[in-house]
Amino acid sequence: MSPGAPVVLLGAQRSGTTALAHALSRAYADAGGLFTVNGKLPYLLPRWCTRADLDGRHLRADEITFALSRRPPGGEGAGLWTARVAETLRHAAARVAEGEPADPRELIADIVAESYAGWPFWGDKYNEYLLDLPALLAAVPTARLVLLVRDPGEVAASVLAWTGDRPYRPATLRGAYAKWAAWHRGWLDLAPTLDPARRLVIGYRELCAGRETARLSDFTGLDLVPYLGGLRASRRHPGAPPPDPQITAVWRSVREMEHVR
Repeated sequence: MSPGAPVVLLGAQRSGTTALAHALSRAYADAGGLFTVNGKLPYLLPRWCTRADLDGRHLRADEITFALSRRPPGGEGAGLWTARVAETLRHAAARVAEGEPADPRELIADIVAESYAGWPFWGDKYNEYLLDLPALLAAVPTARLVLLVRDPGEVAASVLAWTGDRPYRPATLRGAYAKWAAWHRGWLDLAPTLDPARRLVIGYRELCAGRETARLSDFTGLDLVPYLGGLRASRRHPGAPPPDPQITAVWRSVREMEHVR
């Protein structure tokens, strides 16, 4: 498959998505494209560009720009892209002030497309896209989705060991397991409705071992062999008990959907 439609990398927190996204960013940049790490524009726009905003002729460009700059996107070319977004938002805000766009969904898709228009192909990673996949697909109608999945026991242990100011981090092992499952239920609802050519599930351990490189390369249209060699899987936390049956069912369903081994 050749690079074309945007590729969006999905995954629950602590699933290895950031490491993979930076590898993809290097691969995209070397091929002339752009892959942003935590670009999150299609996540922010539906929350800050509503029908009420357009009825009031007021696009909250400042709020969106501030949200992007508070935790700046990463990856190759991220600074140039962020400046492009700020310019695009200012232009869109001027149009909204004149009452031009009437449909927020259409405006959101236009802003995203214009923000990435300087690159022949592009992609983005942001974990929270999993929380509202219909909004993501409305913002990026041609998106192809890659879901990176990691054993829930490993994720739960990594979440509990997470440091820094993270008020969204569960405080208990049970909570970490439950959050992992909650983040994947939206995928299980939506993925069966997509053309199989637009979705790919990749196992984290399998990717680190090199067993998924060919599938991901084919999906993105890029030779990823030179970029994925540095990915390493950690050991499962020895104190993590097996998840309850509901967690196991979600884990099995996600992996079986694309025959991840």
